Amino acid sequence: MVRNLEATVDKPLKTPPPYPIASVDHALRAATVLQMEGGATVSQIAERLGVARSTAHRLLAMLVYRDFAVQGEDRVYRAGPVLELAAHSQSLVSRLRAAALPHLHRVVNLLDETTNLIVRTGDTARFIASVECRQALRVGSREGMVFPAHRTTAGLLLLADLTDEELDEVYAPERYRDRPAERPDLARLRTELRRLRRNGFAVNKERSERGLTAVGVPVRDRDGTALAGLSVSMPSVRYDPKRLRSLVATLEAAVHALDADLAGPF
Repeated sequence: MVRNLEATVDKPLKTPPPYPIASVDHALRAATVLQMEGGATVSQIAERLGVARSTAHRLLAMLVYRDFAVQGEDRVYRAGPVLELAAHSQSLVSRLRAAALPHLHRVVNLLDETTNLIVRTGDTARFIASVECRQALRVGSREGMVFPAHRTTAGLLLLADLTDEELDEVYAPERYRDRPAERPDLARLRTELRRLRRNGFAVNKERSERGLTAVGVPVRDRDGTALAGLSVSMPSVRYDPKRLRSLVATLEAAVHALDADLAGPF
C-alpha cells in the first residue's frame, strides 16, 4: 500500500499579479541567476530571459548600480554584496541545474505537468529550475522562488535526510524568536519525515499553496546524500491518486538518468 505524505494549509495558488511589470520581473530573475549560479555574461542573461542583449545589458547595469551584481575584468557578472547564497555552493547549483534541465523537459513531455528542481538552504526550499507544461490550466514556473522547506515536497525530502541533531539545529527556537508562528511542530514533523523515509517519495497536497498538488523524489550524490528534490506540480483538480505509482516511477527514472550524468565528466 502506498502511503501519502499530505497536509493542507489555507494558502492561495501563486499566480502572476494582474499588472505585471516585465522589467522588474526580468531584473529579479537575472539577480536570481547570479545568486544561484555564480555568474553569467550579457548574452547568457539575454538567452535565459528571452530578451535582446541591449535589454539584458541595461538590466545588469542597474543591478551593478544597486550592488546586486558586480562585473569582473572577464566581463562576467556575478552576485554583488547585497546577495548571498548559503549552504549550497554556486558551482554545485549551476551544475545541478544544467544537468537536470534535459531531464525536466523529458518529464514534462511524458506527464504534461510542470516539473521542478529544488534545493534546501537552512529552513527554506529554493526552486533552481522549473519547466512549465503546455496545458492551459497549469502550475506556473517557480524558478527562483523560496518557500518554507517543511511546506514543500522537495523541502520535506531534503529535511528527511537530516539527523535528529541537524533538524534540531535548523529549527532551533532562537532562530524563530521574531517569528514563532512560522516554526513547525517538530514532533509532528519528525513523524512525517520518518514516514517519508520509508516511502522514498513525498506527496504534497495543498501544503504550500491552495489548489496545488506535487509529487517528488530525492536526487542523491554518490554517497547517498540528498542534494536536491525533483518534483512534478499540478492543479489539485487534475491530481488522481491512482496515478501516484506512475508519477513516482517517472520521476525516479529521471533521477536515475540525472545521477548518471552527475557521476560522469562535466
